[in-house]
Amino acid sequence: MTQYQPIHRQTPTDDKAPTPPPRLALYMPATPPLGLIHALELWWWRYRRRRQFRQRFLPLLAHDDHILEDMGHRRDDILWASRLPLKEDAHKALTERRARHKR
Repeated sequence: MTQYQPIHRQTPTDDKAPTPPPRLALYMPATPPLGLIHALELWWWRYRRRRQFRQRFLPLLAHDDHILEDMGHRRDDILWASRLPLKEDAHKALTERRARHKR
């Protein structure tokens, strides 16, 4: 690899929220509560997703508005997405809002 070849980073594969577990036809006493496990898994996914948003987008606020515009972002949109509740995916909402502005 030379200095002129770009560094390829793996794209995150956890963009999709975890799906609920299937209903079991047979209940076993040793079966863990699947609803609770799914709720914890969903909470953890939302927490990680919001943390990734903060790590990627909030440092962009240090740049000038013209630089942000060149990157395809707006300062108001990033601030709006950072104030969304935890239940909403800020990265997805920001992407949808950017798509609406481009129209």
